[in-house]
Amino acid sequence: MPRFLSATPNAQLFPLPWGTPLAEWPEDHLVALPRGISRHIVRFIKVGDDVLAAKEVNEALALHEYRVLHDLMRLHTPAVEPVGVISARHGHAGLPLDPILLTKHLEFALPYRSLFTPGVRNETVSRLLDAMVVLLARLHLSGLMWGDVSLSNILFRRDAGEFAAYLVDAETAELHDQLSNGQRQHDLSIARVNIFGDFCDLGAGGMLDESLDPLTLVDTIECRYNELWHELTGIEEFSGSELHRIEHRVRRLNALGFDIAELDIDASADGQTIRIQPKVVDAGHHSRRLLRLTGLDTEENQARRLLNDLDTYVVRCNLQGLDEAVAAHRWLTDCFEPVVNQIPPELMGKRDPAQVYHELLDYRWYQSQREERDVPLLEAAQGYMRDVLVNLPDEATIALAPVARAQLNPYDPSLGFADDPGAELLPPVIDPWETDDDEIDLAAASRLDIDALRAKASGQSSGGFARGSPF
Repeated sequence: MPRFLSATPNAQLFPLPWGTPLAEWPEDHLVALPRGISRHIVRFIKVGDDVLAAKEVNEALALHEYRVLHDLMRLHTPAVEPVGVISARHGHAGLPLDPILLTKHLEFALPYRSLFTPGVRNETVSRLLDAMVVLLARLHLSGLMWGDVSLSNILFRRDAGEFAAYLVDAETAELHDQLSNGQRQHDLSIARVNIFGDFCDLGAGGMLDESLDPLTLVDTIECRYNELWHELTGIEEFSGSELHRIEHRVRRLNALGFDIAELDIDASADGQTIRIQPKVVDAGHHSRRLLRLTGLDTEENQARRLLNDLDTYVVRCNLQGLDEAVAAHRWLTDCFEPVVNQIPPELMGKRDPAQVYHELLDYRWYQSQREERDVPLLEAAQGYMRDVLVNLPDEATIALAPVARAQLNPYDPSLGFADDPGAELLPPVIDPWETDDDEIDLAAASRLDIDALRAKASGQSSGGFARGSPF
């Protein structure tokens, strides 16, 4: 009988064929989803209503990774959620089998190979680099030395106009109270080597634009990481007459999506010089505020966009004197929930609700510019779902056609199975409604035209609209 290690036991796990090597599991237990490159055999399995990622690995690594992922979950660090370890497995002939580590499938998340499709925009590549940099900085702030930074060990989720990155492999990770500069730089050097190789592979496969040089890309990652780390933890000195710079530092970090839980402030003996350094920095400034006000649990940039729309709603409805939580509840019931309720069940797997709302605000803005009128929110929602959402691929669980599975290397089964690259390609990450954005004069649309406003007040045609406004 296999041994189950899990903090949240699930009785539906027991009947699964644990006595069969993972590579030989019957198809009726598997779910075909895009997966990254792995040195181990990895499969997605259906357990009740849940989809779990199963990785066959030796016991020491399985237990270590399970515990590290639990610690990361406790620290609210972006990583996949561990479910359990199945050990003491034996095959039909009584031969021992490696344990299986189970983690929850991260909905609406994609491996990098599904994003770096031919024709991917350079702006998208830049956003993916930023997501990797933020992930690495957050892990280092948590005291985690990853030890195996690579594109294959990261999943990406849409986060409004950006991406959010998640750690999916912690076999080599070590959790410390605090990392030294040497440990951080060692992680960064591993990232340079591994990610350079990943970009070279993409280039060889024709999936990376010729204008993007792999060496330049990894240099960009290192540069952006150092800039972000300095902003998050760097020492700042100024004169005693510039105390406003303390608040400015806090606001800059808030704008990046971080809160300061502890700020070290030192003054010289004569009070002429002030020295500040953030000591405890927590990510999730906007997502925590949105969760507190509305109960919506979103990515950081999605929260930022929704909060901006909430603020616009408060001004438009003249609710400035109302309690913030009450105003947020009215926005939730008047704007967000009516839009989500319009999504047909068959389209729910295309985008998560917060991403749908963000993309709807963009779609509505472009439609307002084209039609030269203020398109109502629910009217825009119908157009977005009809013109855009219905044509997008499912990202919650992207079902792929079954393919014949052949081992990548028949002499080394640990390398897993060769994937059919064509079976896992998704369309390029392009906002469909932006294809005609060159027709819009953005400079004119962003300029306050007093004559146009007077014309609108007198019943004539009007000019630009505020992007993202709720009415």
